[in-house]
Amino acid sequence: MHSLESLHNRIGEAFSSTMFDQEPFQLYQPIVYTLDLGGKRLRPVLVLMSCDIFGGEIETAVYPAMGVEIFHNFTLLHDDIMDNAPLRRGNATVHQKWDTNTAILSGDTMFVIAYEHVAKTDPLLLPQVLNLFNDTARKVCEGQQFDMNFETQPNVTIPDYMTMIRLKTAVLIACSLKLGAVLAHAGEADAEKIYDLGIELGLAFQLQDDYLDAFGETSKFGKAIGGDIATNKKTFLFIKAFELAKDNTLVKLTDFYSDKEITLTEKIAGIIKIYRKLNIDKITRLEIERHHGKAMEILKTFHFEPAKTREMVGLMQEMLGRER
Repeated sequence: MHSLESLHNRIGEAFSSTMFDQEPFQLYQPIVYTLDLGGKRLRPVLVLMSCDIFGGEIETAVYPAMGVEIFHNFTLLHDDIMDNAPLRRGNATVHQKWDTNTAILSGDTMFVIAYEHVAKTDPLLLPQVLNLFNDTARKVCEGQQFDMNFETQPNVTIPDYMTMIRLKTAVLIACSLKLGAVLAHAGEADAEKIYDLGIELGLAFQLQDDYLDAFGETSKFGKAIGGDIATNKKTFLFIKAFELAKDNTLVKLTDFYSDKEITLTEKIAGIIKIYRKLNIDKITRLEIERHHGKAMEILKTFHFEPAKTREMVGLMQEMLGRER
């Protein structure tokens, strides 16, 4: 079995040896910049790790794994435009560093490059791989649309929100795990089961992102703290707070989100204070742990030898306790 470090290194080598800086410079330089911002490259590592666990040869999964990562970064690039986010991984977002039109076009090109990499797979498996990737790409877009709908939708429930993050975030993590299984020629039942594991892991991962937006640190998180609060984003924390707030607390919460005269600093600090008063931090952590626990239970059903899944268990724990 390959170690987590060796899988990270293999993905790093693959990206380092691939030339993305073509002409026209103005189109490709933002792509190079985006891919060089780093991140943990979690999704391509999950592709290789799943392939390895199911007895496949990880070299056959390197290009498709790169494709998943390029696609993920494309979605972040466009997501940052929609959110007008100033920072990504502690650096200026592409639309801030260049301009919006450049960010849109470079993102579109990344989408094409992602397909080129995913298509570099065993021809016998290509229809199955492309069906999985196409289904995932469509669902991610559906999730983003639901997220945008929530901006003007007055009543968003926790089930609504969980459906949205399942599509927007969790399906790509699930796709990564299933893709690795498919490339290792795993059976259909096992491929579906590892996909289900990925859904639970992805839900925990996004909830952790929500949590860190309010309770993390900019230097570790890589994004400005309170970004979701500043934009009135209907996250798990937002919805749960309005569910639980009563009387004067509800009035204060509503005022913070609606009063245009309140500065952003006051708004973020005030809402985080209310979140703590309502134990939203603890409630969110419990929800993260619940989905993470379900993912761990699914992993146990494979009855792999502990040595075979040690690295995956470690990575899943790292995702639960991540700070950025």
